[in-house]
Amino acid sequence: MPELPEVEVTRRSFAQRIAGAQILSAALGKPLRWPLGLLPQALVGRQVLAVRRRGKYLLLDLSEGLLLIHLGMSGSLRFVASDEPALGAAGPHDHFDLQTTRGLLRLHDPRRFGAVIYVPSETDGLARKLLDHLGMEPLEDGFTLQAFKEGLAASRAPIKQLLLSGSVVVGVGNIYASEVLFISRIHPATPARDIGARKVRALYEAIRAVLALAVEQGGTTLRDFSSANGMEGHFQLQAKVYGREGLPCTHCASPIRLMKQGQRSTYYCARCQKLQ
Repeated sequence: MPELPEVEVTRRSFAQRIAGAQILSAALGKPLRWPLGLLPQALVGRQVLAVRRRGKYLLLDLSEGLLLIHLGMSGSLRFVASDEPALGAAGPHDHFDLQTTRGLLRLHDPRRFGAVIYVPSETDGLARKLLDHLGMEPLEDGFTLQAFKEGLAASRAPIKQLLLSGSVVVGVGNIYASEVLFISRIHPATPARDIGARKVRALYEAIRAVLALAVEQGGTTLRDFSSANGMEGHFQLQAKVYGREGLPCTHCASPIRLMKQGQRSTYYCARCQKLQ
């Protein structure tokens, strides 16, 4: 599933290229997770002002209203500028085309868990339902150590589950959760409120560092992720535990273990990450 780094990489790969474009046409393929919320042709004539991100949602600010785009489990966006070779007709897994004066933005989503939703503003009820519960943005100044401490102290949930929930901090998806917990030497099943101050700080710093590195590396491409300009990510080459079951720990040489938490795969080192 595309996580915060992949969504941010996607945003950066087309935000400046589409900003200022006027929408010429919009077309839907097969139904996505939620309905668009208006007839596609109603978008014609509106201008794309900017592209922002909140958690794993991309927000396309329009001259009237905005589009919320979620990539779901397997979705990706592709943007081809007007002066580049055309993408061609939409295929069976292409479910949203936005043709603009600066190029074509297309959502490709084989599993159709993604969404493109129109809302009049961020204060709209649906927008608030999707965005208001999201935690702090880990790469922004609002993500403070004190607020992070308080969020962990208020939860009895296993720390990995809490990170995946996005209620305290957004974007620490399955791959990155395993990585930051290894770096901070915290067992994934440790209740969040039981983590000591020193390790909370280590985890806080690891989240910022790992997600920043993942963005720098273009995200993680395990199967089919690519940015809006078709580039694959390379963070998977930096992974210390994720996907390395049975291989030696980079710190102590013990074999990396795999366990399931909430039907998600968790990779960890039993020697470096002892359950207190």
